[in-house]
Amino acid sequence: TDVVNIGIGGSDLGPLMACNALKPYASDINAHFVANVDGAHLARTLEVCNPETTLFIVASKTFTTQETMTNARSARAWFLERASKPEDVSMHFVALSTNAKAVKDFGIDTANMFEFWDWVGGRYSLWSAIGLSIALYIGMDNFEEMLAGGHEMDNHFRTAPLEQNMPAIMGLIGVWYNDFFNTETHAILPYDQGLSRFTAYLQQADMESNGKFVDREGKKINYSSGPIVWGEAGTNGQHAFYQLIHQGNKLIPCDFLMPIKSHYAVGENGDEHHKILLANMLAQTKALMQGKTPLEVKHEMESQGQNDDEIRTVLPHRVFGGNRPTNSILFDKLTPRTLGKLIALYEHKIFTQGIIWHINSFDQWGVEFGK
Repeated sequence: TDVVNIGIGGSDLGPLMACNALKPYASDINAHFVANVDGAHLARTLEVCNPETTLFIVASKTFTTQETMTNARSARAWFLERASKPEDVSMHFVALSTNAKAVKDFGIDTANMFEFWDWVGGRYSLWSAIGLSIALYIGMDNFEEMLAGGHEMDNHFRTAPLEQNMPAIMGLIGVWYNDFFNTETHAILPYDQGLSRFTAYLQQADMESNGKFVDREGKKINYSSGPIVWGEAGTNGQHAFYQLIHQGNKLIPCDFLMPIKSHYAVGENGDEHHKILLANMLAQTKALMQGKTPLEVKHEMESQGQNDDEIRTVLPHRVFGGNRPTNSILFDKLTPRTLGKLIALYEHKIFTQGIIWHINSFDQWGVEFGK
């Protein structure tokens, strides 16, 4: 009845994001994800699990990742306290790894070890065996649909001319603002609750790939590389940080993502909530582009019956400069195939930028440093 994925970084963020996004396609299995080495994360997860009906997926390429193996050992201890036979561990734990010896030493039958290529980086691994929790949660047919969507975007990136190539265009736009306008950050703003973990997933994909200060030859670069990626699902972000995006003195390029159709019929006529959500997204991008001039503010305040003193005092605070850069990515519905396309779109955008910056997007020495 329950699957607990124990992993961290790419062994957690990708599967968690995908399962959250594709909940409308879920089977009867409950998917849980444990990443933080803080014991509270594991303890709170196990509170709702029955050891007799729970499968643990230990996801670690090397099977030595400190946080993952600490959580895995504690999960095994919890299971053994409740299991009738110690050998039952081999029936309730599977491994996603490339280290057969470590898997066997842990007590997992290597027949239940799902391998993948050792050159696959964690942040690009949800397409591989690391995506087992996704496949169990939404079913293999839907998982293959997600793979097919990624493959479609792969082919688009490989064959489309540059002027029509979405990842290349997004990559170039990002370099333009990052290196010529010194923007430093990139906001990812999905107007879909299912994509509420998409920004966190892209934080790793982008910043772990392109957060580098030397080029591929090891020479220090004198230009800005990967941006700080951040954001929140709409409309929550509007009531948190959009003030800074609209009127702050930092230029922040934003990507707005939005499905035209929702999986959920909620409110009047079954689409009231989604209409409001879509209207907010469109209004925000328009407002960021157009802004509001002092003359427009003056006319607005006069129409509201405010006197000259009030107008003189408040007017400067109600002016919006506009000309704030945004990308709007709209799609029909958040399906497994669409999600696959979105993930691959950003993967190739990140790769494009790494090529332009002449950096190695496929190492991550900063992850180990400081542990």
